[in-house]
Amino acid sequence: MKVAIVSDIHGNRRAFQAVVADLRQVTPDLVLHGGDLAFGGAHPADIVDQVRALGWPGVRGNTDEMLWAPESLAEFAATTPKLGPLLAIIQEMIPPTLAGIGEERLRWLEGLPQQYSGEGFSLVHARPDDLWRAPMPNASDEELRSTYASLRAPIVVYGHIHRPYIRRLPGMTVANTGSVSQSYDGDTRASYLVIDGESVAIRRVEYDVESEAKELLRSGLPHADWLARILLAGKYCPPE
Repeated sequence: MKVAIVSDIHGNRRAFQAVVADLRQVTPDLVLHGGDLAFGGAHPADIVDQVRALGWPGVRGNTDEMLWAPESLAEFAATTPKLGPLLAIIQEMIPPTLAGIGEERLRWLEGLPQQYSGEGFSLVHARPDDLWRAPMPNASDEELRSTYASLRAPIVVYGHIHRPYIRRLPGMTVANTGSVSQSYDGDTRASYLVIDGESVAIRRVEYDVESEAKELLRSGLPHADWLARILLAGKYCPPE
């Protein structure tokens, strides 16, 4: 069974449409999403509608959850004071995102589970018990094992960090999908993951990043200039 996992779309319609077109060539038996669908892009409602129309199962991400449970952002901010200014910026973008998606879409996001278990794999957004923290690509084998062993799956997949990688451990493969939008690894292309039996592979898909950044700047979203710089750089850029 061939499974594609698409995560961290962040309201980016052009990147999403490019991935959907690429999926037609890959022809997976199942497509899943890894959360963070709406927040941080010019088209939050449209992405939710398209994912629902395609019937993709998936899991909730941290920026999904904070839309209906803003206390989750506040709790994370309380434990990571050095990120306070960044999280304050994120907080400012929540009201316009909520206004854009409306109550019914919000309730659908709220219904997403925290974990999806399939044939030979498990999917979470970040960690099994935490939507806000996840191992980085340079994490030790022991950190990966201790973080994901409770899932008891031969292949564990997560998103959240916007940096794709695949790590083979004894008895377990841990893989990150990368992100459809706002890549942090220096590559502006969209990223997603394909599992085909024991094979696990990252796919990168080109899209019109410049046009998406320009549309983001016209969207009226607070701090859109910051998000546009991340899109164009393909890596994290601190707010100015």
